[in-house]
Amino acid sequence: MDKNFAITPKGLRLLIAGLLVMIAGYILMAGGGSEDPSVFNESMFDFRRLVAAPLVILCGVAIEIIAIMGSFKNKKEK
Repeated sequence: MDKNFAITPKGLRLLIAGLLVMIAGYILMAGGGSEDPSVFNESMFDFRRLVAAPLVILCGVAIEIIAIMGSFKNKKEK
């Protein structure tokens, strides 16, 4: 890999992993709508959509931050 590249291969793998975790969070958040607009559907307010999905997305963001900051630390040490 090019030595002038701003991110290390390990950092790039972490960036991709963080992106996949965030996509999984958005998939968890999807759905819950009703076919008939005049009927209220309680399933849009369940634990998966209100708590689990945002936590998964925040974990993905944390992985992204760790990947970016880890790359800067590695570059500074060299």
